[in-house]
Amino acid sequence: MTMSKGSNTPVPTTALRVQLGWRGGPGVPDADASALLLAAGKVRSDADFVFYNQPAHTSGAVRHEGKQRTADGITDTLSVDLARVESGIDRIVLAASADGGPFGRVPGLYIQVTDGSGTVVARFDSTGATVETAFVLGEFYRRQGAWKFRAVGQGYDSGLEGLATDFGITVDEPRHGAVPRPPQTPPAAPPTTPPPAPLWPQPAPDVPTPPATLPAFPAAPSSPPPPAAPPVPVRLSKVTLTKAAPAVSLAKQGGTSGALRVNLNWEVRKQLQGWGGRWGGGQGDVDLDLCALYELTDGRKGVVQALGNAFGSVDRAPYIHLDGDDRTGAVSNGENLTVNLDRTHEFRRILVFVTVYAGATSFADLHATVTLRPEHGAPIEFSLDECTVPSTVCALALITNTGGDLLVQREARYLVPERGVSPQRTVDRAYGWGMNWTPGRK
Repeated sequence: MTMSKGSNTPVPTTALRVQLGWRGGPGVPDADASALLLAAGKVRSDADFVFYNQPAHTSGAVRHEGKQRTADGITDTLSVDLARVESGIDRIVLAASADGGPFGRVPGLYIQVTDGSGTVVARFDSTGATVETAFVLGEFYRRQGAWKFRAVGQGYDSGLEGLATDFGITVDEPRHGAVPRPPQTPPAAPPTTPPPAPLWPQPAPDVPTPPATLPAFPAAPSSPPPPAAPPVPVRLSKVTLTKAAPAVSLAKQGGTSGALRVNLNWEVRKQLQGWGGRWGGGQGDVDLDLCALYELTDGRKGVVQALGNAFGSVDRAPYIHLDGDDRTGAVSNGENLTVNLDRTHEFRRILVFVTVYAGATSFADLHATVTLRPEHGAPIEFSLDECTVPSTVCALALITNTGGDLLVQREARYLVPERGVSPQRTVDRAYGWGMNWTPGRK
């Protein structure tokens, strides 16, 4: 159902998908979905804020699943399991923030709620935006033991920072991301209230009296409990790589350990004739393969890819893993590479690239977004320029070890294989990897 601003509707107390959607295009700002779990109008702590830098609530009730591009536009999805929401939470605010401009330049903005069968149970189309850079589009709220969805449509011109602050999140220096706030002094323990006097005389407790010849020593003072650890600050920052600023240090963004996840999402804009190929209705008509060439510090080289079942591993060399082979585009999160940043000292360089395996003859008319999401630190995003050559392989990002730090370089480089030369060999030659290749299949 399509709702008007301020209206509400019952929703099932079950697992739901919340999609923030809009139409992408040149000059259109990016948008991000987020959720705030509220008790009496405020978050209980920073952990009640779910967004791209904090993608899962500790209860498991709300998760940020990420973006997907289709022929119809772009979506950023949250999963909300209302049956798992803690009893102290009475509202879940569903918000959107714009990156790169106001919502007045974001066409077709909407929020949509679907159940497990894909049936739309609520939808609100937001119109009339001008200078707003954040919106509360909707909210789930409890009423008499059941849940409802309300279409809100409240805008902010202060971005995600202003929206988060309004609900109790503290954010410092939003331009460069949040910085650790001073440790908060834990609240003083409430005074101990003596028990009420008994209503009648009570017998003395049966406690043995120490012998008179032995001195009674005072009890040793108890050690005070260790101070509570300061809260981990919320980081609102994202890093966008451009042609003018194409590189970033992972260490400077806090990405020095844990896992680095690399994801590619794409949008097919239209059908082309000739070498551009027929892309059809969307992502599911083509089979794109996310791959990585690697060179380790001990000189070993190789490739991680679905072709030949070379999926790699995060626990042993090459410490890079491909999570699967999505041949239809039906997997919402697509294909992802995971890099083990705890083994940074093992890497000399990693080249992330993508090939067209089947369903098209070129990347022509493809608009894609690459996201590198370190477990700790700000996510790194960049867009690929529209392909203007008959390319079946695109170098996405070059990650180089520079003195123990990994430098991420935006490549966005479309390559055209020579006749009879594979896409893998083409990208190898372009970057001087020097490997021997044989035909393979999957």
